[in-house]
Amino acid sequence: IPLLYRVHDEPSAEKLEALREVLASIGIKLPRQGAMRPGLFNAILARVEGTAHQAFINEVVLRTQAQAEYAPENYGHFGLNLRRYAHFTSPIRRYADLVVHRALIRALHLGKDGLDASMTVAALSEIGAHISAAERRAMAAERDTVDRLIAAHLAEEIGAVFDGRINGVTRAGLFVSLNETGASGFIPASTLGGEFFRFRQAEHALVGDRSGTTLRLGDPVSVRLVEAAPTAGALRFELLTDGTLSQRGRHRRTKESPRSTQRRGKQSDAERLPRRSH
Repeated sequence: IPLLYRVHDEPSAEKLEALREVLASIGIKLPRQGAMRPGLFNAILARVEGTAHQAFINEVVLRTQAQAEYAPENYGHFGLNLRRYAHFTSPIRRYADLVVHRALIRALHLGKDGLDASMTVAALSEIGAHISAAERRAMAAERDTVDRLIAAHLAEEIGAVFDGRINGVTRAGLFVSLNETGASGFIPASTLGGEFFRFRQAEHALVGDRSGTTLRLGDPVSVRLVEAAPTAGALRFELLTDGTLSQRGRHRRTKESPRSTQRRGKQSDAERLPRRSH
């Protein structure tokens, strides 16, 4: 009897190589031989726990993982370290759960509501692809809604200073997640100071050409809210510097005089900012 599984593949070779380069930069070797196991990643996280690299490595390891999906082919769940996982949730019911219920009814001859005898692996593959896409779409909609609500809440706090952490690095600038609310905003690279910041992808960092100042994924920072665009769910920050990165993160929030975050009839700067993919 065909069945839908909740499957989670092991990380791709490309992502593992990227992780290997990051770990090598802090003196940790990731084996090239042998099968990857969740325990290996747990060991890496345990090794950096309590160090200056903890937040950075936690982020990188998380981004190395593949995304789980529904499929009739059972190739196991890497994250849970299970060879078979059918996603039998309770009390929340997803369509995949109903397929599992119907398969059980049919297999155990419990009634007439079992999986249709005409159901094929090919048909379940289409169903799995559809509900996997629907799940990702629902998660994106939830994130967009939360982003808009937070931006609306913070629109009255222009000029406030927040503690946060860098949770994304691109050539265009830095994404920062606020400790207090989890809100994510953007700092354009052009606002980082009087020097050019070079993007180093392997290190997940922007590095100042002249000063060598390094802004890396996971670094704690203090930022000032410059603009909020509730309709786009976007926030624009200004990085606050005190000479060295280690002097940031003072757990403070001050508030300057609020000003309007929108210009009538015009798109705000924040609305034109990139949004971090999750």
